[in-house]
Amino acid sequence: MAKAIKGKVTYQNIETGFWGIIEPNGQKWMIINMPEQLKYNNKTVEVSIEPIDAMSTAMWGTPARIISFETI
Repeated sequence: MAKAIKGKVTYQNIETGFWGIIEPNGQKWMIINMPEQLKYNNKTVEVSIEPIDAMSTAMWGTPARIISFETI
C-alpha cells in the first residue's frame, strides 16, 4: 500500500552504502530505488513510497521503494 511522506534525504555509509529518507518525526526509510535526482544529502522531498518486505543487514529504517516523487 502506497504512503505519502515528506522528509530529508540522507546517505548512510553502512556496509556498501545506501540512500534513505528521514521524516520530521524520526521515521527512517531505507530506499531501494532512489532516483538520481534525489541523491543529495539533506534535500527535502515529498515521495510516495511502498514499504517492502525485505531483509537487510544494515538494520537502518524500513525498506521501501519510491512510486513517485517531487522535489521542494
